[in-house]
Amino acid sequence: MTLPNDTAAQRDTPRILTCTDGSTYANSVYHHAVWAAQQMDASIHVLHMLDPLHEDPLNADFSGAIGLGAKTALMEELVELEATRARIAQKRGQAILDDARNRLIEAGIAEVTTEQRHERLSDSIDQYASKVDLVVLGKRGNHADFARGHLGSNLERVIRSCTHPVLVASSATWPMERFVLAFDGGKSAQKAVQFAIDSPLLKGMSAQLVYAGKQASSHLRALEAASADLSAAGYAVEIDVLDGEPETVITEAVERNKADLLVMGAYGHSRIRELIVGSTTTEMIRRTKRPVLLFR
Repeated sequence: MTLPNDTAAQRDTPRILTCTDGSTYANSVYHHAVWAAQQMDASIHVLHMLDPLHEDPLNADFSGAIGLGAKTALMEELVELEATRARIAQKRGQAILDDARNRLIEAGIAEVTTEQRHERLSDSIDQYASKVDLVVLGKRGNHADFARGHLGSNLERVIRSCTHPVLVASSATWPMERFVLAFDGGKSAQKAVQFAIDSPLLKGMSAQLVYAGKQASSHLRALEAASADLSAAGYAVEIDVLDGEPETVITEAVERNKADLLVMGAYGHSRIRELIVGSTTTEMIRRTKRPVLLFR
């Protein structure tokens, strides 16, 4: 079932896009999607992608290796085998979607829809720009290198292209009582603050604003203004100014303060946009054991 081509303004109910591939992160993805849906009073749309780059097609060059008749017969068998593998992948994907739907309904979500697509998530995420309010996906998928701590390739591409807030689920689940907001005064960080004020997603949690880097009067003024705005919105707010590299001191602050969620902009204020996604943001997602809520 595909989503209707509506806009957020036309919808009374917020909608969450939950992406799953049945990996070990699936349980956490569903848990965080349920939490977000309950906070936002939202419906959930579950998406499973049949990624063409990960199907390992059985193509080979047999020219000169065997006779023409044998080669033709072999190629026919390979084509049939490919078709069989495609059907199995599709059925496996449908089983993943059915399981996700049942589990989300059992968790109390009244409206759950599912969809299967044959393409990469990062190539189609922009088609959901007017259809959803939040994207939830796992830190890694089935094809990420867990031993080296690599993020899923889809995740890194989605962060770069997605216009929605992206909730990156960690492998473990947390009670969602306290969040750290990494604040540098930039547009992405300001957007995160405004989202916390306007959206019900983070309501009921306490907040800690963390600034990392050399202190400057302009940054401190922006930090105090953000704190005042969050306090006016009903949050209990603390401010922490730390000296050091953001990817180190912020992740340490999350652990030290027993935060349940890291909120941050995907792009920084003081570095080149293309580099901040590939370095600081990606590194903090790698290092922290908590879920991360990202904003462009």
